[in-house]
Amino acid sequence: NCDYQARVAKWMQACFGPEISADKTERAFRFIEEALELVQAQGQTRAEVETLVGYVFDRPAGETPQEVGGVMVCIAALCNAAGLDLEGCSEAELARCWDKIERIRAKHAAKPVGVRTALPGQVP
Repeated sequence: NCDYQARVAKWMQACFGPEISADKTERAFRFIEEALELVQAQGQTRAEVETLVGYVFDRPAGETPQEVGGVMVCIAALCNAAGLDLEGCSEAELARCWDKIERIRAKHAAKPVGVRTALPGQVP
């Protein structure tokens, strides 16, 4: 919901400040990392995911607002199938993030400066 999005924005500003909070590429890489970790936690394999990556990138790019909507529908449907409370999981993670600001900042600071990478401490 909008309140949750605003509270995440407040946490992002407190943790990283305006520049990193507004970096769409970094936010996209962090999103895909979390999505992959969720898929992995559900038992899917690397080979299955790699096949899907090829399928997606072999098609034209979609429109961002529609894709955001698709993500929201799919995460809600996955939570329903897995018996998870989407809002409860979201609130618990945001609370955990507030408790780990220093650790999260340190991990981010360890990334190479001026290089776009999704991997901590690695230069492509």
